[in-house]
Amino acid sequence: MTTDYYSLLGVPRDASDEEIKKAYRKLAMKYHPDVASEEGAAEKFKEIGEAYEVLSDPQKKSVYDRGGDPWGGGGPGFSGFGGTFDFSTIMDAMFGGGMGSRGPRSRVARGQDRLERMSLPLVDASFGVIREITIESLVLCGSCTGSGAADSSKPVSCRICQGRGEVTQVQRSFIGDIRTSSPCPQCRGFGSIIENPCPECYGDGRVKMKRNLSVKVPAGVTTGNRIRLESQGDVGSGGGPAGDLYVELVVSEHEMFTRAGDNLETTLKIPMTAAALGAELHLATIDAEREGCEPGDAIAMVTITAGTQTGSKLVVKGRGVPKLRGRGRGDMIIHVVVSTPTNLDDSQRELLGQLAGLRGEDGPIKPRADKGFFDKLREAFS
Repeated sequence: MTTDYYSLLGVPRDASDEEIKKAYRKLAMKYHPDVASEEGAAEKFKEIGEAYEVLSDPQKKSVYDRGGDPWGGGGPGFSGFGGTFDFSTIMDAMFGGGMGSRGPRSRVARGQDRLERMSLPLVDASFGVIREITIESLVLCGSCTGSGAADSSKPVSCRICQGRGEVTQVQRSFIGDIRTSSPCPQCRGFGSIIENPCPECYGDGRVKMKRNLSVKVPAGVTTGNRIRLESQGDVGSGGGPAGDLYVELVVSEHEMFTRAGDNLETTLKIPMTAAALGAELHLATIDAEREGCEPGDAIAMVTITAGTQTGSKLVVKGRGVPKLRGRGRGDMIIHVVVSTPTNLDDSQRELLGQLAGLRGEDGPIKPRADKGFFDKLREAFS
C-alpha cells in the first residue's frame, strides 16, 4: 500500500472519527472543483475523498491499518472524473448533515413533551397544594403493546430497499457518477413494512387517552412557573419512552391582595377621625383563607398613628408569600387612604364647624406660595 491516507488528510494514525471528519471537511471545501481554481485541484479532491472513504469506514480502516487492501481488489468507490463516489457520505462529512439515512431507522423513538396550564388561587400558590389535572395524551396501545402490528404479527422486510431503509440513485456529472442515498419512500426509512396494522392504533403503537394526574404545587410559586412531571408526556412511537409533562401555573387575581415578589400589597381605607386621632385595627391576612389556619395567624393587628395621611405605608413583617427558594416569608404592605365623609347630618356638620373654628380653619383658605431661590438666599444673609 503506497498511499498514506493519514498524511493526505493531515491527521495522526490514532485520530478520532471526529478529527478525521473535520480534516476532510476542511480539505474538501478547499479543493472542491466548484470552488478551487488551482491546477490539480480535481485530482487532489479525488485523493482526499478516497482517503476519507477508507478512514471513515471502520471495516475498510481496519483492513488498511493492517496493511491490506481496503477495496478488496475492487478499486476505490471514489475515483474522481469518470468514477463513482457516494455523494451522501461526502456531503455529510463536509456539512455535518444527514444526506443519507445510513441504514434503517428504528421505529422506537422517545415521545414528545407536553405543556398544560393550570389555574390556582393566590392562597394555593402561596402555601402549596396538591391538585388533580386532566390531560389527553398518547399512551401505549393496549392491543399491540406498541408494535403497531395486529394479531401478534411482525413487520416484514421492505421489498423496495430490501430492508436497508434507503434507496440509491446514480447520476452522471462532469466529475463522474454521483451516487446519492435517500430514505426509502415505501417504508419511510424503517426498512420494514407493517402489512397487518393494529386496528386500534392504525400501526402507530399509540392511542389518545384522557388521564388524571396529581400535581404537587410547592409553596411560593407564581404565574409562569412550570412543574415538570417526568415521563408523563406522550409515549414514543414503537413503544418508546414517554416525554415529560410540564404544567405551567397561572395564579388568579385576588380581591384584596396584589402580589409584588414575595410581598402582598393591599389598600386600607380609614375614616379621617381614625387618621387624626390614631387607632388600632385588626386586618385579615392571606393565612385566613388557608385550610386549618391557626386563629392567631388569620388576623394581624395594625397601629394607625395620630396624624396618618393618605399615601402612608404600613408594613406587617412575615405575613406575605413564603419564599419559593429559601426560608421565610415576604411582608404584607398596607397602603393607607384617608376617607373624607361626604354625607353629613346637621349635628355632624356643626361639630366639624366648631373644630374648624378652634383650629382657625373656618376662614378662606389661602394657597401657600413657595419662596423662590433668591428670596431664600436673601433671608439667609439678612
